[in-house]
Amino acid sequence: MKYRIVYCIPSLHLVGGMERALTLKANYFSDIKGYQITIITTDGGEFEPFFPLSPKIEVINLNINFEKYIKYPLYLKSLVYINNQRIFKSKLKQILYRIRPHYTITMLRREINFINSIDDGSIKIGEMQFNYLNYRKISKIPLSNLISKIWLNQFTHKIEKLKCLVVLSERDCLNYPKRENIVVIPNPIKSIPLNQCNYKSKKVIAAGRFSKQKGFDLLLQSWKIVSKKFPDWTLSIYGQGEKDEYITYIKNNNLESNCFIYEQSENIEEKICDSSIFAFSSRFEGFSLMLTEAMACGAATVSYDCNYGPREIIQNNISGLLIEPENTEQFADGLTKLMSDITLRESLGNRARERAKEFTIEKISEKWIELFQSLDKKVIN
Repeated sequence: MKYRIVYCIPSLHLVGGMERALTLKANYFSDIKGYQITIITTDGGEFEPFFPLSPKIEVINLNINFEKYIKYPLYLKSLVYINNQRIFKSKLKQILYRIRPHYTITMLRREINFINSIDDGSIKIGEMQFNYLNYRKISKIPLSNLISKIWLNQFTHKIEKLKCLVVLSERDCLNYPKRENIVVIPNPIKSIPLNQCNYKSKKVIAAGRFSKQKGFDLLLQSWKIVSKKFPDWTLSIYGQGEKDEYITYIKNNNLESNCFIYEQSENIEEKICDSSIFAFSSRFEGFSLMLTEAMACGAATVSYDCNYGPREIIQNNISGLLIEPENTEQFADGLTKLMSDITLRESLGNRARERAKEFTIEKISEKWIELFQSLDKKVIN
C-alpha cells in the first residue's frame, strides 16, 4: 500500500528534535517507501526547512503565523488566536478534503483542538514529542499550577478521541489516564556513522538548546568539580538560545581555559566524533534524539536518569552511565570515572554504538508501518 500521509507541524525552520524526527521519517517514507507525503505548517513560511527535505515531499504553509502575535497583550492575543484558529481549521479542512490522506498525523500543537472534528475520511494519529506531565506545564504567571492542570485536562480529552496516540517511551506511557489507544514508538536516527569517537581524545561534549530543561547549569557545576582533577580536559557545549548566564558562570568560576560554549553546529556528528565523552544533563525529556545520535557515534555517555528516555536508551554500566537526576556530585563522579579510564570509555562507547542500531530509521519505520497496517484495513484507496 502506497499511503498518503499528511503531517501537521507549526514550522520546519527551527532546530528541534520534533522537526528533525518528522523530517527524517517523512524523507524515508517518501524516498524509500514511495508514500505521498504532505507537510502542513502554519508559521515560518519565509524560511527554508532547517533539515534537508526530499523534493518529493509537498510542503504547504498556511501563512497564519501564530508566533507573530506572541508578544501582544493577553486580551488582544486571545482574540487574535481565536480568529486564527478559525482560519486554520478552515484551511486545513480544505486541504484534507483535497488530498484525502489515509492518515493525518498531528504533532499535537494547535490543530489538536479541532482535528478530530474534520471528517475527511483520514485516520487521525497524534505524535507526542514531549513527555506528558511537562507538555503543558507553564510558570511565571499567576495561578500557573491551576492553569496548567486545566490545560492538561483539556489536552487529555482531545487526545483520547484520536484513533491512535504515539508516545516515545514506555515510562511516559504510564502517566496517561487512559492508554487503550497508545502505542510506543521511539524517535529514529538516520544511520550509524562510519566515523567513531576518538577515545584518546580528552574532550567532553554536550549539545542542546540553552534552556533550564537541558540542565547545562547542572553540567557546569559538575565540570567545576572535575576540571580541577583533569585540567588538560575540555568541555564544549553547542546549542541555540540565551547563553549569558552560562558564560557568566564560566567566568566567575575560572573555567575559561577548559570550558567553551558555541552556537549550534550544522555538523554536530563531526564534533562528537572528535570527542570521547558525551554529557547529557537534561532535567526532563520526551526521548532525546541527541542522546541516541551521540551513542551512534560511539560516545561514552554520562546521563541523568531523567523522565523520560535515557533509561530506555542506555543500559546502565553497559552502554553508558545513568546518574540520579540533578545530582551534580554523582554526575561529576561519572565523568571522573570515564575521564580516568580509556578502556572503559572504549568499552561503553562500542556497546553504545551497538545499542543505537535499535533506533535507526530502518528499524523504527517498521514499527510505524505495522501501526498503519493495523489501525484500519479500510483506508481510502
